[in-house]
Amino acid sequence: MKKLNYSLVYTVLIAITFIAVLFLLLETRNINHASSSIPSNNEVHQSGYQFISPLLECATPHYLIKNKLETELKDIIDTNIKKRNISHASVYLRDLNNGLSLDIYKDEKFTPASLLKVPLMMAYFKLAESDPAILDKKLKVETNDSHLVQNIAPAYHLEVGKEYTVLDIIKSMIIYSDNHGVDTLLRNINPDTLNLIYQDLNIKNPKDSDPENFMSVQEYSSFFRILYNASYLNKEMSEKALQIMSLSQYKQGLRANIPESVTISHKFGERIFEDIKQLHDCGIVYQEKNPYLLCIMTRGENFNDMSFTIRELSDMVYQKFH
Repeated sequence: MKKLNYSLVYTVLIAITFIAVLFLLLETRNINHASSSIPSNNEVHQSGYQFISPLLECATPHYLIKNKLETELKDIIDTNIKKRNISHASVYLRDLNNGLSLDIYKDEKFTPASLLKVPLMMAYFKLAESDPAILDKKLKVETNDSHLVQNIAPAYHLEVGKEYTVLDIIKSMIIYSDNHGVDTLLRNINPDTLNLIYQDLNIKNPKDSDPENFMSVQEYSSFFRILYNASYLNKEMSEKALQIMSLSQYKQGLRANIPESVTISHKFGERIFEDIKQLHDCGIVYQEKNPYLLCIMTRGENFNDMSFTIRELSDMVYQKFH
């Protein structure tokens, strides 16, 4: 029987170990290369605009992992409920760089109230895509829309009996949330044009639903998403809509604790029905390098307390994105 050549066995083991290590290194390199080739969750947008960022490529499907921010926002809501500042609140937040989103108490329904002035503006801008002259058309304001009680009075309003261009009426309606002229715009547009916006977004038309509490915070946020992505109106009209909303004179909600140097395109809404008050503020915060969409809807007994809650939530989000 031949003696075992230990020197040869040792050499073979060394060679096998070297080959195994080399193979492992090559596999690790391949895995890393493959990982770098996988598309990220970032959405691809077209640059060159101030207010819009047209979507060029959809993000890879993903799910937002519950994180510290969501917990902190819930804590703010729950604390304000305990203090009786609000009875309900819902939040929708979307990172406009990568499409990640979170929503809190998303199933709660609210009455959008003056927030519905945004789709009315969009309906006119949709017509203006094919007929730009419509925005220069003059309409006489024949009513002060007194049935639309405003608890947060606008700093400016149109005068009954005077003529204004459609664009001027829209600006007053959005910038100051002026109710004068809303009925004038509604009377001079085919209802199907306005209805189509709700249908395309798969949102129930307010006329087809109960007068109170028919829209969630996430549903309403869809209007801002399609404006930012220029996926419903064309680029020119989407940019115009968001530019007008950036001039909003309402400063007690999303805007309150955010520096004036940061542009915000937003719209607020308020409502009283059977002694129950609602206050909402939704918009796009153009935080440098990290814009986001934030929509907050509240219900309670006091407008000042509800606006305080909205400010607190908005400030928390801004600090996280800042």
